[in-house]
This record gives sequence, structure tokens and C-alpha cells, in this order.
Amino acid sequence: MALILSIETATTNCSVALSENGETILLKEDNSKNYSHAERLHVFIDEVLKEQNLTTSDLDAIAVSKGPGSYTGLRIGVSAAKGLCFASDKPLISVPTLEALAHQVLCNEGVIVAMLDARRMEVYSAIYDSKYNEIRTTEAQILDDTSFKSYLEQGKVYFIGNGVEKTKALIHHPNAVFVEDKMPSANEMGHLAYNKYKKSDTENVAYFEPYYLKDFIALKPKPKV
Repeated sequence: MALILSIETATTNCSVALSENGETILLKEDNSKNYSHAERLHVFIDEVLKEQNLTTSDLDAIAVSKGPGSYTGLRIGVSAAKGLCFASDKPLISVPTLEALAHQVLCNEGVIVAMLDARRMEVYSAIYDSKYNEIRTTEAQILDDTSFKSYLEQGKVYFIGNGVEKTKALIHHPNAVFVEDKMPSANEMGHLAYNKYKKSDTENVAYFEPYYLKDFIALKPKPKV
């Protein structure tokens, strides 16, 4: 039996799940529009463990969403995961954010475009086939009405994530399927983390860093009027 605690903070969704052999047995999350990670993450971790009468010493591993996503959100999640690993001497497993997001789509054909909103008309996206094999790696891309055209001309394309809203406004193709109001969640991380756990595919806790995709740019404060 493998008990894995999964942490997802790449977007506004603050999400914690406990899984057993890849199956989620308890999930806590808050997808409020404002980032609640600093206030809610450790509360959710404590609640998940207490409701199952567990401590961190009972866990077999800690999994964390590695990005891309919000710089601050990823930092909070990774810092929490590292702290748990150091304190309990448990392995750290990283799960690609977009891969876990893609697993929310169930389809028998076509491709899945998992996408997260970035600045202006930009998204972070990766493309998977119906069996969740990655067929195009993660990219930061500027959207226009020709985006994903080659995939759309071949069959159904399922778009999922908080980048869907801006994509839907640009792409009007009969093969486009927009899966709306979905965010990355720890619920889909357990299965992916368990597969890595069985192969001892873990991270160096001291040196692991989130996958930001792009360098963090601090915005200048607006001048006071």
C-alpha cells in the first residue's frame, strides 16, 4: 500500500488530496478567485491527515504540482512539500501541472490541449492524445485564430483549463470542444504520482525547483495619483 499526499497550487485552486495506490480517498480544495494558498494550504493538509487519523510519518511520499503556473502559487506549494519531506524524511514526487489537468478529460479519440492563462493573449499549453501521451511539449504561446489549426483539421480537440475562455473567443471550429470551468486539481495527481513512486522516480528535495516556463517578472507599482 502506498499513501501519497498531493499538493496543487499552480493556479487559484488550492488543492490537497490523499491517495492510496493511486486512488483518491480524500480531497480538500478552494477555488476562490483570490489566491488563498497562504491561508488555506496548511489547514487543508492538517485536515486531510486528521480525518484519516494519519500523520506525515504514515505517508509514503509527498507529491507536488511542478508547473507551469503562478510563480507565487508554485513557490508556496513546493515550499510546503519540501518542508513536509524534510520533516518526515519522505520522498518528493513532482507531477507536471498540465499532464494532471489533461486527465480531467475523458475521450476515445482526438487530442487534449491543457492550457493555463498567462498574460494578455498568451497561454501555457501542452498537447496529449486520448491516452494522455504527450504529443507536444509545454510551450508559452500567443493565441490567434489559427492556433491549433493542424490538430483541429484532423479531429476533435478538447481544450481544458483556465486558458479556455480566451481561446473560445478566438477559435470557432466544429472540432473544437471547450471543457469550461476546470482547473488543475490534486484529485488527478495521485495516479500519476503513484506511477512515479513505483519506479522510484523522485526529486532531490534540496535542489528541486518548480517549472516556471518563463522568468518571473515583477510588475512596477502604479504611480499614486
